[in-house]
Amino acid sequence: MNSKTAPTPQIRPLDLQDERLQDRTGLKGQLKAFVDRTRSGDLGVLPVVAGLIVIWAVLQSLNPIFLSSANLVNLAMESSAVGIIALGIVGVLLVAQIDLSVGSVSGLSAAVVAVTVVNLGWPVWLSVLATVALGAVIGWVYGQIFNRFGVPSFVITLAGLLGFLGLQLYVLGAKGSINLPFDSALVYFAQLAFVPPWLSYILVLAAAGGLFATDYLHARARRTAGLSSMSLQSMIPRSVLLLLVLGLVVWYLNQTRGVGWMFVFFIALILAMNYLLKRTKWGRSVYAVGGNAEAARRAGINVKAVYTSVFVTCSTLAAVGGLLAAARLAAANQGSGGGDVNLNAIAAAVIGGTSLFGGRGSAFSALLGIVVIQSISSGLTLLNLDSSFRFMVTGVVLLLAVMLDSVSRRSRTSHGRA
Repeated sequence: MNSKTAPTPQIRPLDLQDERLQDRTGLKGQLKAFVDRTRSGDLGVLPVVAGLIVIWAVLQSLNPIFLSSANLVNLAMESSAVGIIALGIVGVLLVAQIDLSVGSVSGLSAAVVAVTVVNLGWPVWLSVLATVALGAVIGWVYGQIFNRFGVPSFVITLAGLLGFLGLQLYVLGAKGSINLPFDSALVYFAQLAFVPPWLSYILVLAAAGGLFATDYLHARARRTAGLSSMSLQSMIPRSVLLLLVLGLVVWYLNQTRGVGWMFVFFIALILAMNYLLKRTKWGRSVYAVGGNAEAARRAGINVKAVYTSVFVTCSTLAAVGGLLAAARLAAANQGSGGGDVNLNAIAAAVIGGTSLFGGRGSAFSALLGIVVIQSISSGLTLLNLDSSFRFMVTGVVLLLAVMLDSVSRRSRTSHGRA
């Protein structure tokens, strides 16, 4: 029988896939994915943001000056130096290692800047360049010791903490303190340089436009590769929300002195680090090594190079934070980098959401964590309470952050097995 079979309609899998993926990449899909991640134990920055809101509400109720524009400007400026150091700690924690010497490295950097600028008469740019290079060399030495001899990073950096503290005292000499000239460009940058109001709004527009452009290019690359990608319905609300939030913040800060250039520099470093971690091969390697170093090695990742790179990044940022802290005080002394600098930098990274177990966290952890710590410090200072209360409250917050991280990790593990 010569009956013709009806032509089979061609199924277009890409069309079906696009239809299904639209639910996951649209705004509703993004919200659903967020809810699913939260239920599985991946809380992300939610606990930190909730905790920060509670802290601000309590401190504002106790002292109405806390959320004033003038105090928030000071809070942002005071957060920058230690926040930059914490940014380096985030990278080290992502590979499940630790650097205990960032405080000493920052103090040594402050001493080097002061000696070279004041005593030796170097130009500021040359002094800054030499200081940053010193931080990079220190991190490289850490990486070599860790990779070649297998010494735990805890021991290496603990030795660095002691050694560089002694070197800092030696560099400062018998006086133990060197004042930086107030007319120095470095001091001006850390104390008096603020973004003009008109330029601050342009930067806000640039930030929102940059977010949209980054999302669009990333989505186009994924579509070209046949992968799921974010839809325009998700990109536009994200960019508009960022525009409104940043615009409101900048408008409020401009009621007094405005946004300091040092804080803008801190944010720029966070954005650069976030791009490197999220959108580059190096960043994917860092997360892979932190998740499982042996599996990363078998996958062809140069694990030793990754370890060295994060140590170099951490020490370099510690040097940058140290010289900015010295510029902020217009002096370098025996106490530079000491006290609670080391502890606050590590605590900020952990409180901000970076896991001590490696493989989880982001560059924005440094920002969230240092804002929490500095908010506690600023609020208690306004209440005329001494530093003992600040240490106790910060310790409690740090403990809660680690507990949440541990519970979240256990929840994700059990959910994955299920």
